[in-house]
Amino acid sequence: MFTELSHLSYDLTVCLLSFLVYIFFREVRPRGSHRIPKEGPVIFVVAPHANQFVDPLLVMKECGRRTSMLIAEKSMHQRGVGTFARMLNAIPVIRPQDMATRGKGTISVSDSEETHILGTGTEFTKQLFPKDTLVLVGPHTEGCKAEVLQVISDTELVIKHLFRSTVSLENEQFKYKCIPHVEQSSVFKSVHEELNRGGCITIFPEGGSHDRVEMLPLKAGVTMMALGAMAQYPGLDVKIVPVGLNYFHAHRFRSRAVIEFGEPLTISERYVDMFKHGGEEKRLACGSLLGKIYDSLKSVTLNAESYETLMLIQAARRLYKPANRKLHISQVVDLNRRFLIGYNMFKDEPKVKELEQRVLAYNQLLKYHGIRDHQVQKTKLGGRHTVYLIFKRFIIMLLLALLDFPGAILNLPVIVIARIISQKKADAALKGSSVKIAGRDVLATWKLLVGLVLVPSLYSFYSFVVFLVLFKTTNYDIVTLIRIAIATWFSIAAVTLASLQFGEIGLDIAKSLKPMIVSVLDPSGAETLRKNREVLSVNITNLINEYGPKAFPDFDADYISKMKVAPTPVTSRSSSSSSFNLTNVKIPTIFHQNKVLDTLHDQHLFNWSYNRANSDENPGFLGIGHYFTRSGATTPTLQNGSSRSSSFSAATNIDEDLLAIPSIRIEDVYHITKD
Repeated sequence: MFTELSHLSYDLTVCLLSFLVYIFFREVRPRGSHRIPKEGPVIFVVAPHANQFVDPLLVMKECGRRTSMLIAEKSMHQRGVGTFARMLNAIPVIRPQDMATRGKGTISVSDSEETHILGTGTEFTKQLFPKDTLVLVGPHTEGCKAEVLQVISDTELVIKHLFRSTVSLENEQFKYKCIPHVEQSSVFKSVHEELNRGGCITIFPEGGSHDRVEMLPLKAGVTMMALGAMAQYPGLDVKIVPVGLNYFHAHRFRSRAVIEFGEPLTISERYVDMFKHGGEEKRLACGSLLGKIYDSLKSVTLNAESYETLMLIQAARRLYKPANRKLHISQVVDLNRRFLIGYNMFKDEPKVKELEQRVLAYNQLLKYHGIRDHQVQKTKLGGRHTVYLIFKRFIIMLLLALLDFPGAILNLPVIVIARIISQKKADAALKGSSVKIAGRDVLATWKLLVGLVLVPSLYSFYSFVVFLVLFKTTNYDIVTLIRIAIATWFSIAAVTLASLQFGEIGLDIAKSLKPMIVSVLDPSGAETLRKNREVLSVNITNLINEYGPKAFPDFDADYISKMKVAPTPVTSRSSSSSSFNLTNVKIPTIFHQNKVLDTLHDQHLFNWSYNRANSDENPGFLGIGHYFTRSGATTPTLQNGSSRSSSFSAATNIDEDLLAIPSIRIEDVYHITKD
């Protein structure tokens, strides 16, 4: 009975939160969900952890199986978050860093022995114990931590190994943090029991959310959970499924996401035997398995060494045009990943360096004109016809703005309050973290939580106002007034959904005006842009054709021309369970984001048709599904920088240009596959 009730609680909660995800994101596209085992124990390892509590929602929504996520124990005490976590059967984990305290006094490294730490005004015997972790605080000390081996006195202790630092720590006084050792036996027991029941576990091996463009070093806990379960229950076959989350502006309302499931990892019995022996063999087994997990995550994630590198890769990918093909966003993500692999292999080649500078110069030219790459081809319109189109689209944009206005005004309090609260939470998270850059990984979470509370409350308030007004001004009976109030609540919700659609279309029209205005006001500059782009496109394509076979043995320059692009569904696959599962309830067709409204097609709005062969509505440089194949190729190890200066928000980690649509074709508005 308890199991059935917990399943019902889980399904209802996922159903509710999935609707919130549907409202927040414009599109969520799963990829590789067919690889998920339909039964048996599975551990989903997810990275990068770029969107705090939203990340596990996407996994639960798209994996098609009930899964228990591991969540920080301190989050269980947060209002709302803790309630939902308990309804989702989450397993709390006490993270040592959440219990960190600031150490008294300052410390320095002994001149005679680098593993001896000397304190000034310290109380080591009260604040630190063996197995605790000592963390240096200060400039150039990021990642400098060591395990305490022995506490000698209040002013002297011994650490297990040297601090890992790129600068000398001698003759320096440092502030420090004390992180206690936490015994996690209860967590491992809960995980092992769940896996033995054939259940699923979701874990974020980076240890916490962040807003970097690269993965953080993985924690070994996931390997101990998998190997420990197989060691405790002989015959248990635990599969590890890597899950990559790729966001298009993770913190923004109505952004897009691609969730990719990789090939399941089968754990070798040799690792299990080594784990059982303990000691050094256990560490080797965990380390080897962790390396395999990291490699599998690299195959489904995008890991750039810096924000600038990511922007360069995306610019080059947009300019790559082997054939006029229009592909969906999951294929764009895949091509970004393959471009990054190739760039890391050949970035020191003179040809690559030269082309890199030319691409950067082209990006600066785009900024000067105030348009995006995908809008360049639109600048060749010119003439009276373009002026007419600008005027006509401007009128339609105003009409859509008027239609959007009621919903915007009704929801303005929610918008303002959600923005204020989420930004405060981001600032607080940034202060308490050494790995965050701007704290953007918590913005979406708090926007959703605030909206979840305020939206129904605000609509109820509006309904209550209507009830009171009618009660005082009419002779309706109470039952009729209650019915009117309920109808008012749902009417406001319908107005909000309609305003959302009108607003998005209006914004897309506004973005489409820029290149047309440039073509009218600065035709010579627009022509220069088009010529530069065409030359760069040819040069990049030739460079890819030259270096592609060296990086990928099965490289095929004509693959895009041969492939058929079939749109994949944006909904979750059905669960393997035969029991009723509310997580698989389909949203009514009227709410589908990919619904095509033919009456809003350009040819109906502007009496203007497209030449599909030449139009930039059909860009082939977006991406491919399997253009480069990994068979026989060696993937280079990507750099995993840790400094804040070498990274930027993963919330902006895909492509700004994908969000600016140069026309208002509705299929393009809701299936963004162009650049």
